[in-house]
Amino acid sequence: MQCVPKSVSTTVGAIVLAVTAYAVPGTTGANASGAAGFKLVPHRAVYDMNLGDSEEQAGIAGLSGRMVYDFSGSACEGYSVNFRFVTEFQDTDGGSQITDLQTTSFEEPRAESYQFLSKTFVDQKLVEATRGTARNGKKVRTVELKEPSEKSLEIGREVLFPTEHLLTILKAAEAGVHFVAADIYDGAETGEKVYATTTVIGAKAVNDATTDADHVDAPLSGKSYWPVTVAYFDPTAEDASGELLPVYQLSFWLYENGISGHLKLDYGDFTIHGKMASLELFDETECPQQ
Repeated sequence: MQCVPKSVSTTVGAIVLAVTAYAVPGTTGANASGAAGFKLVPHRAVYDMNLGDSEEQAGIAGLSGRMVYDFSGSACEGYSVNFRFVTEFQDTDGGSQITDLQTTSFEEPRAESYQFLSKTFVDQKLVEATRGTARNGKKVRTVELKEPSEKSLEIGREVLFPTEHLLTILKAAEAGVHFVAADIYDGAETGEKVYATTTVIGAKAVNDATTDADHVDAPLSGKSYWPVTVAYFDPTAEDASGELLPVYQLSFWLYENGISGHLKLDYGDFTIHGKMASLELFDETECPQQ
């Protein structure tokens, strides 16, 4: 058996949502500031990933890895994300497998377009690659795929790009709204899927981490955050009873400055936990006044 998550290709989309906080450059109809007062910080975050709970049917005996996330850009220039997640899985038969997930993306201000490239390697062999561009249109959004094959498709105008989705969550959180439902497109898997999502937003809190400069959480000390859980659903995959079950659920702390921590991916029969190992903040670029 392959000792990888049953939906390993979608893991990229889930983790990227958690660690990017989607940088929020804005959404259609939003003002130029986009983030409605949220100041998002360019940064590099490193997370140690480990297996949490695991049921027998998962077939996973162990999991460990590291995730590196680089975010740069500004609300006026757009945002770039470079991401890598290397993980070793051990199965219950004693076998092991190393997966290496790599993604880059760029989203224009106001979500005019979303460019993405993702590659998945298993034991250093390329097993999946997706590359394309999604563009905003008056009535629909169009996707031009270059990999795994050249293809054009349309997605609904109401479908959100990643930054729009996160912007919706941030605005809802600040307004005290605790539930958000939305369809999103992030180029995951073969680039042809739109996921339905539901988001539960917890009460606003403040990180009381030590201000010791050597502590990984020091830059986040005193920062406000919301505990967030996002459930991803594949509308085409119902179980025998006709019920739509989540493909996975992602929980994390979403900070007001766009950084995320305390990651948890829940696939139903096993979970993956992510703990921040290091955090480096970069200089911010101020947008010119209009």
